[in-house]
Amino acid sequence: MEPPTSMYPESLHDEQVKVFRMIPPIKPARLVRGQFVGYQKEPGVAPNSTVETFAALRLEIDSWRWAGVPFLIRAGKCLPVTATEVLVKLRQPPLTHLPPGSNYFRFRLGPDLSLSLGARVKKPGPELVTMETELSAVAESGANEMQAYERLLTDAMKGDALLFVRQNAVEAAWAIVDPILNDVCPVHPYQPGSWGPPEADELAANLGGWHNPVAKASKTSSAPA
Repeated sequence: MEPPTSMYPESLHDEQVKVFRMIPPIKPARLVRGQFVGYQKEPGVAPNSTVETFAALRLEIDSWRWAGVPFLIRAGKCLPVTATEVLVKLRQPPLTHLPPGSNYFRFRLGPDLSLSLGARVKKPGPELVTMETELSAVAESGANEMQAYERLLTDAMKGDALLFVRQNAVEAAWAIVDPILNDVCPVHPYQPGSWGPPEADELAANLGGWHNPVAKASKTSSAPA
């Protein structure tokens, strides 16, 4: 007899809380806030507003499994592309004769869906020369997908709690961001259509830079997300 589906959301929520509790509170040096030029002239916005329209941060998970693995998150308004994308950059082996690059998994969650692997393959021809390529296991258009609130309202009417957040998960998440809520970090200006203020580049400088999603789920650079 299969267990009821209501058990699966609780199991997922348990693991979410475990992860949140292993993330140390954000340090101001690991956060960059930004505001796009012209935001203060938007209707209903105070002319001296310091509300951020962009945030980039660098996190770590304090566990033996993820020790030394950086997590970089970036989100904002008026960026070049609207996309939800995760790039998992794999570490290079200590001894290799192959050039770096194309060593990643890419998960595109919106507006379209794709699951891809960045790899190196042999170029056509007699010589043993490699080239970068991206192999897609799933590539689906999100044109017919429900909007976020449509999905949540539908799940609420069905009693499916999978995409909802439990109270203790909310409290654990707030504990991570609480140290930087009192405007301890300056707000840097950035131009609409850019990838945020230049100060954010410093967070990923020692990792090869940020990964910039493209408008459609296709081959991308191999910089870390």
